[in-house]
Amino acid sequence: MLAAPVSLPTVFAGAAIIFLFALALYPSSLLRWFQRKRYQYEVTFSLYMLTPTEKFIFNSILFLFLSMVTIAVALYLPRHVSIIAHRAYYYLSGDLLKNGTASDVLGTTADILTPTTIAEVAGSA
Repeated sequence: MLAAPVSLPTVFAGAAIIFLFALALYPSSLLRWFQRKRYQYEVTFSLYMLTPTEKFIFNSILFLFLSMVTIAVALYLPRHVSIIAHRAYYYLSGDLLKNGTASDVLGTTADILTPTTIAEVAGSA
């Protein structure tokens, strides 16, 4: 039998409950780990010498930049990897994919110039 789909708020609530449970079980070691990571972050980027407003501005710009990079990678990387894989296959085998045409590889609907269509075009000129 199929399970019901899980919504995103349910996943976040479950993750929060698990986090709070882990925090209740191991408060000192988990908190020390987070404090150490925060300290390393502030020392690495020299944030310890900034005012709270400057820290907020720096962290906001960093968060926006990393968010944009993550979104771009999620949107464009799979298609780019597909194109690179098709080109690598073409360069290695010297032939188009068995199940596709050049238009499928490039993602266009342009007609493919075959030797007969080239001869027809050259003959009509």
